[in-house]
Amino acid sequence: MRKSFTGLSAMVKHELKDNPLNGDIYIFINRRRNLLKMLYFDRTGYAIWSKQLAQGQFVFDGRGAVTCRLSAAELQCLLDGIEVRNTRRYKRFTLPQQANT
Repeated sequence: MRKSFTGLSAMVKHELKDNPLNGDIYIFINRRRNLLKMLYFDRTGYAIWSKQLAQGQFVFDGRGAVTCRLSAAELQCLLDGIEVRNTRRYKRFTLPQQANT
């Protein structure tokens, strides 16, 4: 996990086939799952946020996927060490999606 701004943005472009300038947050976790880096672009430049655990591992069940979408709540659970797949989520109101015409 030695990559920084250039290396992580190149991974997003070439391996994930995505645009790192779109404002999404890209999360990278090392093999030992004790180090996490988040890369995002905030209209003026790239920013990296990293967290290394003193003990334990990040619990993430991507089910073998290279990419997946996380909600803000799922990201907070990942950072706090809460395993999302074993929690119960209750139904909440959401606005219906409007079709782009």
